[in-house]
Amino acid sequence: MAKKVVATLKTATGKDWAKVIKAVKSEKTGAYTFREEMVPVDKVQEFLAAK
Repeated sequence: MAKKVVATLKTATGKDWAKVIKAVKSEKTGAYTFREEMVPVDKVQEFLAAK
C-alpha cells in the first residue's frame, strides 16, 4: 500500500499535497498525541492554525 501512495505523490498532481503532523495536547490527561494528515499545500497554514 505504501508503494501506491509514494508512486501517486511523485506525479505532477501529487506535488500539490503535503503531509502535516501536528502535536495535539489532550485536555483530559495532558499528554500529547500526533495528528497526521495529507492536506493541499495552500491549506497547510489553515490546518496548523485550527484547534
